[in-house]
Amino acid sequence: MTSFDFSPLFRSTIGFDRLGRMLDQALVDEGSSYPPYNIEKTGDDAYRITMAVAGFGEDEISIVTQENTLHVSGKAKATDEQTEFLYRGIAGRAFERRFQLADYIKVVGAQLVNGLLHVELVREVPEAKRPRTIKVETGVAPQKLAKAA
Repeated sequence: MTSFDFSPLFRSTIGFDRLGRMLDQALVDEGSSYPPYNIEKTGDDAYRITMAVAGFGEDEISIVTQENTLHVSGKAKATDEQTEFLYRGIAGRAFERRFQLADYIKVVGAQLVNGLLHVELVREVPEAKRPRTIKVETGVAPQKLAKAA
């Protein structure tokens, strides 16, 4: 496995230690591709994660956001039936997926439709963080401050 040393970066930056942890985590293979998912860009500041969760009900799926992490998990309820399967191709096993979210990404909703879980996300940059355009005016030159003697 390839490992990257980010220590030179941290010598000249402050507060980016989370970036190093995130990159290290991205390089680690989760080992499971279940359930399959898509990540779509649906607008300038809008995204959608679609997960194939056939066999799960809305009460069996948990979606939690905490500190720029989206955690989606599912646990199927145990059935009391003693069903004998000749072939079982629909996986009803528990799952857990974590997604790292960029700053200002908020989960705005989730829907379960036809076995697909759609999680809607949007980037909401606060007004104070948005770029401002400063109007350049012509007119009298500003008065120079008197030099203190």
